[in-house]
Formats: sequence, structure tokens, C-alpha cells
Amino acid sequence: MRKLKVYIAGAYSKGDVAQNVRQAISAANELAELGLVPFIPHLAHFWHLLWPHKINFWYTYDLEWLRACDILLRLPGESVGADEEVTLARQLGMTVYSSVTEIRSTLICGSSEAAEA
Repeated sequence: MRKLKVYIAGAYSKGDVAQNVRQAISAANELAELGLVPFIPHLAHFWHLLWPHKINFWYTYDLEWLRACDILLRLPGESVGADEEVTLARQLGMTVYSSVTEIRSTLICGSSEAAEA
């Protein structure tokens, strides 16, 4: 059985970029400790520093990864892009969670197979 892949959606450019990236990495670390496989689109920040691309490149890149994931974690904070990712995730039939705690509770209260697809 394969492990669940979690797409992390949250603010990137609104507010403090470094803090937004840190928040996404922190959530990913907690998810990894639960046995899940997080995808952190915020890490493209470092790629962009070395080889900048237009914003549509990053949107397309992120949405391709979103389609490859099983569930979505929406971090707190205002973000039009993250809201659009939530909309797409729901259209794809994904469950959208609003916290790592909510995911943890689902794994604990759900079946023992919840962390695996």
C-alpha cells in the first residue's frame, strides 16, 4: 500500500514570505511524522531565487502536484492562490483539512488504513 500524499496550501507572498515558508515546512514535518508524504509548494521559493520563472509557471507546476496528491491541508492565512487550490482539490474529490490536528484525529479515529491509500 502506498502512503497518502498531502498537498500543503497556504499563503506564500502575502505577509512575510520567510514565515510562510517556515509554516509550510513545519506542517510538513508534522505530517511526515504521522507517516504521510507531504508536498510543500512553498519550497519552490528557493528554486525561484536561483532560476526565476513567471508566476504562471509556478501555478501550473503547483496544480500538477496537487493533482498527484490524495488530500489537501489548507494552512491559515489569506491567500487567493491557496483558496483556488482548495477549490480544485474539492472538484477532484479530495478531502480538505484545515489543520494537522484534524488530520491526526482522522488517522486516529479512522481506520488503521487511513494513512495508506
